Amino acid sequence: MRYISKWLPRSDLKKNTLWVMLGNGLKLIIQAAYFVIIARSLGPEQYGAFVAVVAIAAILSPFVGLGTSNLIIRNVVQDQAAFSSSWGNGLFITIVSGLCGLALISSCRFLLPRSIPWAILLLVASSDLILGRLTDLCAFAFGAMERFRATAQINVYSSLARLIGLLVLVSIIHHPSAEQWAVVYLAATAIVTVGSVTAVFATLGKPSLALPQLRRDLLEGFYYSAGQSAQSVYNDIDKTMLARLGDLSATGIYGAAYRLIDVSLVPVKSVLSAAYPGCFRAGQEGISGSIKYMKRLLPKPVGFAIVIVFSLFFFAPVLPHILGKEYTNAVMALRWLALLPFLKTFHFFFADALTGAGYQGIRTMIQFLVAGVNVLVNLWIIPAYSWRGAAWSSLGCDGLLACLYVVALASLSRRQERRSQLVAAEVGDF
Repeated sequence: MRYISKWLPRSDLKKNTLWVMLGNGLKLIIQAAYFVIIARSLGPEQYGAFVAVVAIAAILSPFVGLGTSNLIIRNVVQDQAAFSSSWGNGLFITIVSGLCGLALISSCRFLLPRSIPWAILLLVASSDLILGRLTDLCAFAFGAMERFRATAQINVYSSLARLIGLLVLVSIIHHPSAEQWAVVYLAATAIVTVGSVTAVFATLGKPSLALPQLRRDLLEGFYYSAGQSAQSVYNDIDKTMLARLGDLSATGIYGAAYRLIDVSLVPVKSVLSAAYPGCFRAGQEGISGSIKYMKRLLPKPVGFAIVIVFSLFFFAPVLPHILGKEYTNAVMALRWLALLPFLKTFHFFFADALTGAGYQGIRTMIQFLVAGVNVLVNLWIIPAYSWRGAAWSSLGCDGLLACLYVVALASLSRRQERRSQLVAAEVGDF
């Protein structure tokens, strides 16, 4: 930890990690309750319809804001005075690109089965492409100023609002449709968004629009958003393709199992979130500094991921008792996917090492390559093997992603070492 303290004092890193983990821990409990209720009340088919629509929105969502959430942290780490302009530019780009995304998502309707109503697509898109992205921007704004307590609160309130909305809906309609839930989903998101934006205005100050900085950041921000979209493709496109090429019940079963994988990774993501500003500080020494920083953080999350793998595998038979007998096949799906937390933990840290050192472009290219492989494999394997094929494709692509990141980091590290040796030799000759 002494190496880490060069960029972020140990007490601050522990405090930030604690706040993020506390917030994500509460979020984990809330999401678990939310997941059980929505899966049981909607049933596999309606739940599958909702999951398929959310997956499409997740692919387009990263382009909303064009990476300005990440740039707020990068800019403020380098100069705290840049917060006002970064916050203002982020708001402007997020709103404009969110409206464009809402218009664009209509062209994605052909990806969904005809049985899914248009209204679900529009309601979920309004929530996830505009309101949800504004809420995320607020969380990143507090994170940039290292006020992770507020970041944790926003994350908790986002999940809590949806849980409360779901409980109210289920108390009125015992088995609501996916369309009825989408209405409540939008309303709950809107409440949290208004509160989050108000909190940033009141606590951190008013935004300002800086057009020169806006033009300068747009290209770099595009790399962040493109990379995140590619990540969403290899994480979520299988659910949409499963709904289109398979059936909604299989999508619901697979989506339920994958949801548990996402939830199990919350503690790992907490460490990543708290360490993200320090990643940019470490990256100022080049790729070697970024790698050393991430190596110091990696062992404990990897150990935790191993525990998750065995827990998911051995406790999978409990799933139908919690969600209902309709989800019996989710036991096998969860066991197939149980290795994902281990693979994802590695490539999460490797990816942030590239970003912190300024190689977001390389990270994005690797993500696009894996996303393309995922889509091509799914086109063949899902019609033949349904959700089992989707699970095999996910495992293979996450493993490929981790391997490609290792190759990229090793290559860049060797290049930096050779450059340093040449500089040292020139200085010695001089």
